[in-house]
Amino acid sequence: MTETKQFPEDPNENGGNDDLYEHFRFVADKGQSPLRVDKYLMNKVENATRNKIQKAAKDGNIYVNDVVVKQNYKVKANDIVTVLFEHPPYELLLTPEDIPIDIVYEDDDVLVVNKEAGMVVHPGHGNYSGTLINALTFHFDNLPNNSSNRPGLVHRIDKDTSGLLVVAKTEEAMTHLSRQFFNKTTEREYIAIVWGNVEEQEGTIEGNIGRHPKNRLQNTVFLNDDDLEKGKPAVTHYKVLENLGYVTLVSCRLETGRTHQIRVHMKHIGHTLFNDERYGGDKILKGTTFSKYKQFVDNCFKVLPRQALHARTLGFVHPTTGKFMKFEADIPEDIETCLDRWRNYSKHVIE
Repeated sequence: MTETKQFPEDPNENGGNDDLYEHFRFVADKGQSPLRVDKYLMNKVENATRNKIQKAAKDGNIYVNDVVVKQNYKVKANDIVTVLFEHPPYELLLTPEDIPIDIVYEDDDVLVVNKEAGMVVHPGHGNYSGTLINALTFHFDNLPNNSSNRPGLVHRIDKDTSGLLVVAKTEEAMTHLSRQFFNKTTEREYIAIVWGNVEEQEGTIEGNIGRHPKNRLQNTVFLNDDDLEKGKPAVTHYKVLENLGYVTLVSCRLETGRTHQIRVHMKHIGHTLFNDERYGGDKILKGTTFSKYKQFVDNCFKVLPRQALHARTLGFVHPTTGKFMKFEADIPEDIETCLDRWRNYSKHVIE
């Protein structure tokens, strides 16, 4: 069925390279005369066809100096040309590893895992070991592959995001769960600490999310009429849980699941996630100029050395019983410690 070919994007994912993985990288010689990038790559990539290179260009997978280029771009001396795709180049080299997994629930069909922050979900460029998939293939035999040949994986979250993931243990469960994610019938709630005082106690953020045109490591929101064809539709519902002066604790429920969705949407409305290095949240975005305040924030960054995002709730229909199941993972210690510090600070310092 067509649904099983979909690999739903979750708002967060993997260890630092996100959806694109570097397959080829070339540095043009100092004596390189201007040459169309498609012709340049034809000369450099073994067994490449012109159709494949042109398709890569059309899909926005060819970069020169970290900027997407079209096939008629002229490569010049010292240009860095890279070709990136949405799948890792060495997935077949997956090695099972004896890594502990925090299992929240397990039966013959599904597995619910509470992933710790710092663990990459699946192997990719620069992360071929130590991932959740390496651990799963060690502890469980014959996990079904999804359409991207990732055993058991139905969805994913970022390396530095903690929280719940459901894993399929059978082909039937993979098909059933994949359909639920494709049809947006699962329930997913994240909690996040964001910069600034979120005044609207609840709201909905809408806007197509796609690759940032100038920074390939970021996604961004496209709203202008000229950009409506860019990115994919995304909807995030948020609710304020706690106002703490210069930061706010929010709950985010996903109607769609795009890469970095919460991180991108919250930044779009002016509330970047706390200590989200990729999107600028690792700098002081709200507060005073006092040196003691800077020291306080730096200490908060140390106790929470990652983006403040946790996949707290996950609900889905069990593929065999048809029963709706819902799971919740406690807020991890690093986020709780950071929250306690902000609660104390806001109580005694902020009027």
